[in-house]
Amino acid sequence: MSKVISRDGTPLAYERTGGGAPVILVGGAFSTGTAEGPLAGLLAGRFSVVTYDRRGRGGSGDTAPYAVAREVEDLAALIEEVGGSACLYGMSSGGALVLRAAAAGLSVPRVAVYEPPFTVLEETRAEKTAYTRRLNALLDAGERGAAVELFLSVVGMPAEFVARMRRAPVWRSFESLAPTLAYDDAVMGDGTVPVDRLAALTQPVLVVSGDAGPGVMRDAARLTADAVPDGRHVALPQQTHDVDPRELAPVLEEFFAAA
Repeated sequence: MSKVISRDGTPLAYERTGGGAPVILVGGAFSTGTAEGPLAGLLAGRFSVVTYDRRGRGGSGDTAPYAVAREVEDLAALIEEVGGSACLYGMSSGGALVLRAAAAGLSVPRVAVYEPPFTVLEETRAEKTAYTRRLNALLDAGERGAAVELFLSVVGMPAEFVARMRRAPVWRSFESLAPTLAYDDAVMGDGTVPVDRLAALTQPVLVVSGDAGPGVMRDAARLTADAVPDGRHVALPQQTHDVDPRELAPVLEEFFAAA
């Protein structure tokens, strides 16, 4: 993997495939750059696609203290590395991050996101606050396994499935990435759709969701798109949060090609 240095000195590991206009793919919780590899391969015939390890993950470094602004600076460094302008795609909480990057004024012609996990339910804001407090307490105490369990339970994974995962080899990688759960949590803010921030965006934004997942995810996707002056929502048939890249790639290709 290649390396670029962010503004605060943090090295970021990235890979670039294909040719054409640059598109940077940003993963969500527990993701390294390899998670977006299949999607990158499908888009590489039309674009120069960049996947990278967000700070604290994989081959990238990390610098304390964390702030969402540092991750926006990471994207700024990658954009500069690929020529000074790039379209952005973000998956899940990575979608919330690319929306923040666009709002920060980075040179981003177009933005696409898949199911940023915002909530449209006011009563869940208190639950988000409690989760943030509990997550940070567990991480401060070095209880990485418990932090992973907390996250998985919050996203709806049954306790018996979590127990099986604890015995699987993948659990070790989850624990290694556990500190970055706090990063994704910070990116999400209070968890609600950031209507005011989205209203200030000037570039076209595509918000994609699956029509086979929870209705609250689709509602949040629609509200996110509606809050953007040039926003559009697309629902993919028979898709959940674990979207098939073969179904997603043609939608993204059409959207980014218009830039």
